[in-house]
Amino acid sequence: MAHEHSHHRQFSKAYTPFGNKGDSNSNNGGDDERPANPRAYPTLNFGPGNKWVKNLTRDRLNTFQGGRYSDINLSSTLYTQRTDSSEYIKLKVWSAPDRTKPSFHEAMKQTFREAKKHESFGPSLSLTIPAHWNKYERVQFEFDPGCEAMVYTTSGTPLQGITGGWGGERRVEYIIKPEQRAQGTFELVIESSCNGLFGVPWGDTINPPDWNRYFNLDSADLVVPNMEAWRLMWDFNTLRQLSDALPGNTPLQNQALTVATDILNVFRYDDPSTIAKSRKLAEQVLGEGWEKKADGVYNEGTGKIHLWGIGHCHIDTAWLWPYSVTQQKVARSWATQVDLMDRYPEHRFTASSAQQWKWLEQLYPPLFERVKAKVLSGQFHPVGGSWVENDANMPSGEALARQLIYGQRFFQTRFGIRCNTAWLPDSFGVSGALPQIIREAGMERFFTQKLSWNNINVFPHTTFNWVGIDGTQVLCHMTPVDTYNAQANVDDIRRGMNNNKNIESSDTALLVFGNGDGGGGPLAQMLESLRRIRAAGNQTRDIPLVGMGTSVDDFFDDVEKNSDEGRKLPNWHGELYLEFHRGTYTSHGIIKKGNRKSEILLREVELLTTLASLQKGSYVYPKGKIDDMWENLLLNQFHDVLPGSAIGMVYEDAERIYKDIAKQSDKLIKEAISVLLPSSFMLPLEDTTLTSKIPRGRIITLNTVHAPRREIVPISLAGPANLTRWLKDEVVQISKDGQTGYIMVDTPGGSVAPVTGLFADSAGAHAFETKTGDFILKNSNIELKITNGRIVSLYDVQLERELIPENTTGGLVVFDDKPGYWDAWDVEWYHLQTAQPLQFESIKIVENGPAYASLESTVTLGASVIKVKISITSSTATRRESSRSTIRFDAEVDWRQRHNFLKFEIPLNINNPEAIFDAAFGHVSRPTHRNTSQDLAKFEVCGHKYADLSEYGYGVAILSESKYGFAAEGNVIRISLLRSATAPDPEQDQGYNSFSWALLPHASHFYDSDVPIAAHFFNSPVHVLYAPQAVPTGPLAAAEHHGLFNVENAPNVILETVKRGDDDDHSKKTKQSSIVLRLYEAYGGHAHAKLHISAKLGVSKATLTNLLEDEGKSLELHSVPAADGTAEAEDTILDLKFRAFQFITVKLIVQGKPDVSQLEGWINVLKI
Repeated sequence: MAHEHSHHRQFSKAYTPFGNKGDSNSNNGGDDERPANPRAYPTLNFGPGNKWVKNLTRDRLNTFQGGRYSDINLSSTLYTQRTDSSEYIKLKVWSAPDRTKPSFHEAMKQTFREAKKHESFGPSLSLTIPAHWNKYERVQFEFDPGCEAMVYTTSGTPLQGITGGWGGERRVEYIIKPEQRAQGTFELVIESSCNGLFGVPWGDTINPPDWNRYFNLDSADLVVPNMEAWRLMWDFNTLRQLSDALPGNTPLQNQALTVATDILNVFRYDDPSTIAKSRKLAEQVLGEGWEKKADGVYNEGTGKIHLWGIGHCHIDTAWLWPYSVTQQKVARSWATQVDLMDRYPEHRFTASSAQQWKWLEQLYPPLFERVKAKVLSGQFHPVGGSWVENDANMPSGEALARQLIYGQRFFQTRFGIRCNTAWLPDSFGVSGALPQIIREAGMERFFTQKLSWNNINVFPHTTFNWVGIDGTQVLCHMTPVDTYNAQANVDDIRRGMNNNKNIESSDTALLVFGNGDGGGGPLAQMLESLRRIRAAGNQTRDIPLVGMGTSVDDFFDDVEKNSDEGRKLPNWHGELYLEFHRGTYTSHGIIKKGNRKSEILLREVELLTTLASLQKGSYVYPKGKIDDMWENLLLNQFHDVLPGSAIGMVYEDAERIYKDIAKQSDKLIKEAISVLLPSSFMLPLEDTTLTSKIPRGRIITLNTVHAPRREIVPISLAGPANLTRWLKDEVVQISKDGQTGYIMVDTPGGSVAPVTGLFADSAGAHAFETKTGDFILKNSNIELKITNGRIVSLYDVQLERELIPENTTGGLVVFDDKPGYWDAWDVEWYHLQTAQPLQFESIKIVENGPAYASLESTVTLGASVIKVKISITSSTATRRESSRSTIRFDAEVDWRQRHNFLKFEIPLNINNPEAIFDAAFGHVSRPTHRNTSQDLAKFEVCGHKYADLSEYGYGVAILSESKYGFAAEGNVIRISLLRSATAPDPEQDQGYNSFSWALLPHASHFYDSDVPIAAHFFNSPVHVLYAPQAVPTGPLAAAEHHGLFNVENAPNVILETVKRGDDDDHSKKTKQSSIVLRLYEAYGGHAHAKLHISAKLGVSKATLTNLLEDEGKSLELHSVPAADGTAEAEDTILDLKFRAFQFITVKLIVQGKPDVSQLEGWINVLKI
């Protein structure tokens, strides 16, 4: 149309060849008549007719709001009235001492003082609305403390959150409701939390906190916004985004730029009527009368919905702030979303992390009820089914399962629903075990996003079938918008279409929008923006249609329907490896150790308390305490806590949690043992009341791993003289200092047994120094040699095979560790170019057999001191024929380095293009070569208890009891031990650290080896007890070589978990109880296992269940003679078939025996 370009062109009077009179554009005078058609194309043209300078025109749009022209552009019209007068606003304040966080009701009991704007505080305030303001569309209270805050009623009901400052997350307005305006004067309470959305970093976001930072109250004003001016601003912003984000020279892009320019020409800050005129111009793009339709705009248009808009608020459960701040962030963010739902009916909001929901329920009950009402109305959607958005690399398989078990049970008990979609948008890679875990927890879909951060290779898919290591698949989506914090602008919409890597098989995507990481969620302007983008999309096909008012489940339903139930989608097999943040496998080693130890303790607690609860008597299964410990452990597995990428304050909380778990576990284990084995006590002796008159008894070892083990175990000889005397009678070796004894353990799986003497086939352990100064640890099957402080030989004595290549050495090595930006998160491949081998120094022989031999050494590195004890025993790792002895390394480190990375490496005479790494419910193979960029990207990988390099007939594993970072480079395998990043925690890993690792040679390929079970033994030491002679043979006695549960016919199947059923009534004794077992196939092959269950449990029924213990297929009970020889009893056999890496959950119904008494114990102590 002509008026669109009138500022670029001019038209002059023209004459036709037929002598007709001039036209309406004549500007030359005379008495010519007007032409019949006033829009006729002119004959003459004397104007300059310049070409549209598009870049300058787009730059001009910057002048419409803000900037140096803010006093004469749209910004000057946004508010009609503003006052901070004490006549209308009265402020009072009370500041909580130190870093305490009192509850609302505690705070309201304090004495408040008078306050004013520009102070630093969180106030209580009284507002009086000027009577003449009632005529305005909206009155609001603008409160900007520069930090986060929460608005309450005077009775303590949270109303909405406040985010101060001038960033894109700013929300400082509280809209005064009509009933409040009618009151004239009313009161509010505002709690200010002195942290920004991203904590209080010193300068850069990931820098350590600035504890001396103050926030200023910049605004505490009553305001009348000019809503039509605001709407014009939102109109203009959408036009500008269309102009900036869409491809050049498309119709919509040019039209948006033209209309925005016309608005610039029409608008006058001193003429209010130009606002309406400008908004009318915007309708050329948005559609005539579009705004009257409100949320009905989403019902207009005929095209397909390509972007499904879902409001979200990613709140890191801890990161640059501690857990206590997150509790407030949840309340602030979710209260804001409830308010927006009332104002924007189309708004749907999804929130994960049952822990955050539980905090809301406990700390903000009125708000929880408001949220619950929105859940029931279908506007507020629980998602994910997990306890927190956990790290998905390092937790054990059982811990990953518990994340979903505890999350799903929470949502089911509070809202009567189970989630259908697992949700881990920000986790640093995802284990290949997760598809099976997700499906077994009642879900079929998965949303993640972090792989868009890959810094070497672009992940090739958007929507795909993710197939786990066992073959289980879930429908997976990674939004092509490439963020879970989308700002709901045109560029987000464009990326959601253009970046879709699987558009040929699925042309829709999720738009997950709202401020996140630090919380906040969607803002009103985002919802306004989406309405306008949809309105524009209703007019043209130049921009994808965005839909609102639906759910994540609706989106996945649509994908399934249009992809033939996923058959048209590509597949991705195995782990979702993030090519980024690889340093998180090692950062904050104390946290990794606390995690591993807690996982093992909880497994042991559940096993022993389950068995104790089946005895007659007053003992009750402590489910509440176990649940509390699990919830706390799962909390610490959050994806910025366990990875070591949070501030130091977070780790103060996390370490306290681990200590509480250890303390409570110790108490529960001892209580259970007192039921199962009365009058016994654990060694070393801690009960000072038992300092005399300890009767002669036996050393008993408790093996909580469900596999038989034979090994040498150290015990303390400290204690009363008579106890020390009895202990010394049973040890096979006493340390040179007389403080430690060594016992030979030969214990059935999941059971107890007395110690034995050295077996005839024991390989005597020795340590010695050669004449040339070499140090050697040796037994009859393996030998380790240290020359010049480096390991130069690892020799299989039986096979006469050298395992270390000539002219290479193993040992400690340190690397420079200077990642590009994400300090605690990243280690980059170029660090491998800076290797500095370290030497074991000041080596001395400490013990020299026959059962145990050891060397001690010291390594110095700058100001750091590393003390390493290297030891070998006379026992092989397991009873397998191919097993060899474990060479153990125990380190105590005073770590003072900055930006150094400490590792242990061993080169091997073994050739394989792949190495094997322990993972949740199985293992994963990764390349040792660097053929492709995908191979190169895996220069540092995650493993759990072991990493193994094998070839036909032989292999060597590194075992780990608390470390998760590994590498396999050619024929060299490494374990990562310590990092020393300085941000966001400047004291990461500084000071004392202790940890252990081991080398385990095996005379077979991994698939025929004992590595997985040996790694379990390495991580789960036997418990040593002292039992008096009078212990009776009890109904739960262990027969020789048999525990209560024994997996037969399948050495590749591991029994991981023994616990009581979640739905059992533990408040009282019943004749019938349930036991839940979880087993998994560990090697990657088929198995037909026979689960042998002791007759003493009285199994009456067995069923397969999912993780949520929904009963499925019944299992046939096969009876066989009791393994302990009891004539009148029969054991039970269950046939269980496994596919590779499958885990199976079995629920047993057990019937108590009438002859069980409280005093009868668990074991059969062989004749003392």
